[in-house]
Amino acid sequence: MRTHATDFAATAGFTSYLQLRHTGIREDEITSCKERTAMNTILRKLTLAVLGIVLISCGTVSKDVKEKSISQRNDIFSDVSEGTPTKGLADLTIRASIKTPHEGYYLLDSKASLRGKPGYPVVFNIDGQAVTGEMNGEKEGTPKYDKDGKTSHDPEAGEGMKYRIEKKIRLTSGPHKIFFGLPGEDYFTSAEVSLRDGETHYLEFIPVYKYKTHPHRIPTFLKGVKEYAVLLNGEQVN
Repeated sequence: MRTHATDFAATAGFTSYLQLRHTGIREDEITSCKERTAMNTILRKLTLAVLGIVLISCGTVSKDVKEKSISQRNDIFSDVSEGTPTKGLADLTIRASIKTPHEGYYLLDSKASLRGKPGYPVVFNIDGQAVTGEMNGEKEGTPKYDKDGKTSHDPEAGEGMKYRIEKKIRLTSGPHKIFFGLPGEDYFTSAEVSLRDGETHYLEFIPVYKYKTHPHRIPTFLKGVKEYAVLLNGEQVN
């Protein structure tokens, strides 16, 4: 369908062509110029297409976290603070943490960003029963350099906000699927675990941070979370 815009573009293109011919540039040079222009247009379109896919993927993650924050049932577990599980039951202590830069660290960070705020939202879902809440944050500063003056390889070295959460629940022994999501990072993961009858178990979600490349290639919380390692009683399960 032709529009004023397409007519204008066509006219502009023909005018440019006549201007080039008038300067004495050869036909093959004009053709080469037109081919380069067409190639640049294709590359711009490909770049926009890739960006669109990335944005769609991020939207999908947010949707999954939102869906898992709603309970489909409420008979999977109960909160406990003391005592031991009876026959057919098991206790599970869930721990998670993350360190982020202080609020305003990133020049272009949105004011809606959750990084550096007092509480950091978290979502757990065990077999359809959801738990939503906040990890408590506190300012934390660890040395950027070791005792020899070399750059520390500690991923959480530097000034930032450290968030932690610990929750103890009681549920039936046997297999369970546990979902863990961070809305502020647009991230989630899940793990399948098997809990032994009458015992207390410990499930830990440990952050793995992205790498910085200058002056050394080392992981750092300043670059954000890449993924989480999941450990059950000290052994990795994913």
